[in-house]
Amino acid sequence: MKPEVKLWHELKGIKNKISWTRLENRSLLGTPDLLGYNDLGRFFTVELKVTKGNKIRFSPHQISFHMKHNLNTFILVACSPDPQLVRLYPGARILELVDSGLKLEPLREGLKACVLELESLPPCVPAS
Repeated sequence: MKPEVKLWHELKGIKNKISWTRLENRSLLGTPDLLGYNDLGRFFTVELKVTKGNKIRFSPHQISFHMKHNLNTFILVACSPDPQLVRLYPGARILELVDSGLKLEPLREGLKACVLELESLPPCVPAS
């Protein structure tokens, strides 16, 4: 089983208030792995990454996606061999994440704290 699939199983195994859809998209390269919808009415995407060291590898398509869609996008990184070290980063900070790797301060650390952050994203306010 791929490391990102294991991270996905851990994520969906945590009881939470998020409706998850796993995106398997071979035609739109760079599309994040997950579409989430919390019970406050907020849609968001999550890219799953697993790394063995400080650096996190992204394809040019993934970088482009997060630069173009810099709101409500997140990157969830697990550092193996320590599966407890899970960090959440805003997608808007992808270039910093590419440059700094895990030295970049995360939005949240720990899988449960990351899920709580996503659960608490406020609802979108419709444009008037």
